[in-house]
Amino acid sequence: MPDMASSERVTSIWDIARITGVSHQTVSRVINGKTNVKASTRELVLRTIEEHGYTPSTVARALAGGTARTLTVLTVNTELYGCAATLRGIEEAARLAGFTVAISVLEPGAARTARDVEARLGNPRTPAIVIAFESAGVRALSALNALSDDSPVVGVVERPDSQAAAMAADPTRVWIDDRSAAAHATGQLLGLGHETVHYLAPPSSTAQLGQRGLGWQETLVAAGRRVPDPVDCEWTPRAGYLAGRELLVDPAVTAVLCGNDDLALGVLHAARERGRAVPDTLSVVGFDDAPHSAYAAPTLTTVRMDFEGLGRAAFARLHSLLEPEAPALPTLWEEPELIVRESAGPLRRTV
Repeated sequence: MPDMASSERVTSIWDIARITGVSHQTVSRVINGKTNVKASTRELVLRTIEEHGYTPSTVARALAGGTARTLTVLTVNTELYGCAATLRGIEEAARLAGFTVAISVLEPGAARTARDVEARLGNPRTPAIVIAFESAGVRALSALNALSDDSPVVGVVERPDSQAAAMAADPTRVWIDDRSAAAHATGQLLGLGHETVHYLAPPSSTAQLGQRGLGWQETLVAAGRRVPDPVDCEWTPRAGYLAGRELLVDPAVTAVLCGNDDLALGVLHAARERGRAVPDTLSVVGFDDAPHSAYAAPTLTTVRMDFEGLGRAAFARLHSLLEPEAPALPTLWEEPELIVRESAGPLRRTV
């Protein structure tokens, strides 16, 4: 005789919770593989799901807010190349998997409370990806994680200090190793004959200097070179131009690493005004390999960052939390590539 409970119609995790006598948060923890559930409770929930003919992905879709599969991306900026390219990667991967994407832009002072952030999701159970390259994104990510674990949240973040430990402790974060990339770019400039390298530092979410700045700093220290004070900047070409005008008054400044390509464009413009020949007396290296970097004058040497791949990886992480049978995650931890163009070269010393 069939189990009467197994014939009962189940349409959500709340039904599973009612049948098993546990909270829907506990059902969610079991579905998403959380470890803070008693073994006996886990067995009961999994047995109930099996008896009612549900796969984890069916329940996860109910968690995500019903049959229409949607997700929300929260980001501080949709114009900066890194954020825009990451969004493209998320949207492309989500569309191929049958998800629709909503975008909520966080103003710099936004996301002060958990409820502020929750209101941006439309449905409180909507899964989310937070692009947390700046402080507002970090606050939003922290707020969503604090609300509940009913709906998965993935953060696109700056590289943690310990990649291996971070991956083991929290699989809901993705990043690119820009710290190692900055170290490599700084080493390349030192190898071209420059005594030291100056750094234009854009805003960071993790520390005053940020991961790119830490890679720059560590390389100079390891080489026994002087570490100039980093120049704090916004992300814009104008910020790079103004910083360049100040720096390039000093002829001893012969190499500048910029936290993004827009800053580097501003430095190149300032160099022309100051009569500094690039790359003969000044080398400039950018970060990101935005499309316009190949068409600057001179063309810009820069670190290529695969932001679209990062966005695809972020969605893959979210998809695997919602649907454990989703395709395997891509590898994220390959070092970004230094693209050598015209703006960096051997230092030609004048007699």
